[in-house]
Amino acid sequence: QVQLVESGGGLVQAGGSLRLSCAASGRTYGCYAMGWFRQAPGKERQIVAAINCAGSGTYYTDSVKGRFAISTDNAKNTVYLQMNSLKPEDTAVYYCSVQVTLTEGAVYLQEYDYNYWGQGTQVTVSS
Repeated sequence: QVQLVESGGGLVQAGGSLRLSCAASGRTYGCYAMGWFRQAPGKERQIVAAINCAGSGTYYTDSVKGRFAISTDNAKNTVYLQMNSLKPEDTAVYYCSVQVTLTEGAVYLQEYDYNYWGQGTQVTVSS
């Protein structure tokens, strides 16, 4: 089992920045590919960004490209999402996720790819 603990959400004005963190713990065989998803009120959960085990490959949904950055600290089994130039439409509950895998180069984009999920952290961007 893998446990995920998220932190860093909050309320920020448009144009501001937040940094989300997600620490993974637990005993596993394999490495962690990680992702961030978000769910706005009345909408389905969607992927925001993802990164492979090696930290060498990333994915961003179009609406956050150039504003958000995903990174990992493998020594700490932690994934970060740096969010800059935030917009009101970024308001959502953000979830981190982990896929325990033996494929270091794979970047996973679908919810069903991920084995474990964090509890979610609220990000609210005021206009």
